[in-house]
Amino acid sequence: MSLSHMKMYEGKTAFPKYATPQAGNGDQSTGSVYGSRFAIAPLPSVDIPDEPMPSGIAYRMVKDKLSLDNNPKLNLASFVSTYMEEEAEKLMTEAMSKNFIDFEEYPETAEINNYCANMIGSLFHAPKDTSIGTSTVGSSEAIMLAVLAMKRRWKLRRQAEGKSADRPNIIMSSAVQVCWEKAASYFDIEERYVNCTRRRFVIEPEQAVALCNENTIGIVAILGTTYTGAYEDVKAISDLLEKQDSEVPIHVDAASGGFVAPFINPNLEWDFRVKRVVSINVSGHKYGLVYPGVGWVVWRSSEYLPQDLIFNINYLGAEQSSFTLNFSKGAAQVIGQYYQLIRLGKSGFRDIMYNLVQIADYLTQALREIGFIIMSETSGRGLPMVAFRFPNRDEGVLEDKDFDEFALAHYIKSRGWVIPAYTMAPDTDKMKMMRIVVREDFSRSRCDLLIKDMKLCCQHLEKDSQQFIKRLEDHAADHAVASRTSKDPMKNAMTEYKQERHSLQGKAGKTHAVC
Repeated sequence: MSLSHMKMYEGKTAFPKYATPQAGNGDQSTGSVYGSRFAIAPLPSVDIPDEPMPSGIAYRMVKDKLSLDNNPKLNLASFVSTYMEEEAEKLMTEAMSKNFIDFEEYPETAEINNYCANMIGSLFHAPKDTSIGTSTVGSSEAIMLAVLAMKRRWKLRRQAEGKSADRPNIIMSSAVQVCWEKAASYFDIEERYVNCTRRRFVIEPEQAVALCNENTIGIVAILGTTYTGAYEDVKAISDLLEKQDSEVPIHVDAASGGFVAPFINPNLEWDFRVKRVVSINVSGHKYGLVYPGVGWVVWRSSEYLPQDLIFNINYLGAEQSSFTLNFSKGAAQVIGQYYQLIRLGKSGFRDIMYNLVQIADYLTQALREIGFIIMSETSGRGLPMVAFRFPNRDEGVLEDKDFDEFALAHYIKSRGWVIPAYTMAPDTDKMKMMRIVVREDFSRSRCDLLIKDMKLCCQHLEKDSQQFIKRLEDHAADHAVASRTSKDPMKNAMTEYKQERHSLQGKAGKTHAVC
């Protein structure tokens, strides 16, 4: 309702629109945020206000706006860390004003970055004398850098041989995160996919190697797929390439698994112990246990990172090599990563990851007892997460349900939880599924609350009518930010970009998964 329609008590006239308080009343006299003129005015959304707002009121207005956001700790869609110790938060807060790229002004911060890259490279069994690494704002940037390095190295080799370098391609599973599709599109690289099936949710090594040709810049192997958390068989791909005497390198996308597998499954060969692996990315803000956003990328040696991609920045008479897509960025997350590495040590990380695996297995069993089909691995053979779906008629149920995983996602949200539903990758018959990520602060007691609410929501779905379920889904779609179906013109500012046709989502209906 507009201000012109808001009537005063006892029949008094309406508030003047955007009235300015007179001296001695209004904002100053009440001392209350909600007694100020700002409490009865809409929040600015298009133009910068002409006049300032008191800091306390600005804080409260923004905080109130954010109050309808979901609780990050109940957001089980995301791998992103939602807990750090107070000491870590204090260090990061103190570093918020530091621009990481200013090596001359902040040489010790640059050193801490190098310490982290060294430690992560060592964790991945990188050669200590030759490996090189850098921090990024996340795995997406790390992947972009790795793809650039593979493409440039392939191009230089082709040119040295006097051959065309016009049609590079990259091979990967159709279960890759959307940043891989972006990298291929942005850098003009042909995508060659090994599609998943209803029973196989990872890349098939023989199919991947069979797709290679002289224009292949690399094969992507995922250590923990976005949908089911499964580890792809890096060593099998490498062995097949060796057998064929192929020069195609492997990049490992260890965004989620890079800080899990070394502590839970240390004998699994997926990293630089595997001969054809030339680069690895990992997200510090996932199981590296740092708030977003920080990622890392490590190369086996400078041989796999062409020199013409590197820029040198001089500080205190010494040169610091820089290879990033971003230039300015905060130093806080890099400092937070170093804190976690030295605070926890290997045994601390091992204890945390062990607990997460135990809770994931406990949740898996509970969901199986409710009647779900489990799609993820257990006992540390994959990420600490649970992927699941409703059974079909050919899997023992009397008849298919009148509702699907997307309906359950809407219902469980009414209890405060965020659990995403997805449509799987191509060649899975548009299989629907859900995913719960077990993070550091997802305790056994919180898990029990979730199980109770899952049972309750499934019971309600069985009883509620199709019309009610459809209205709930329509309501959620209409109120989504930038929704395709939203009636709010402000939310449709980019509607011309919504019907994408260039991605696996547009071509096959695959849902771009949350990180």
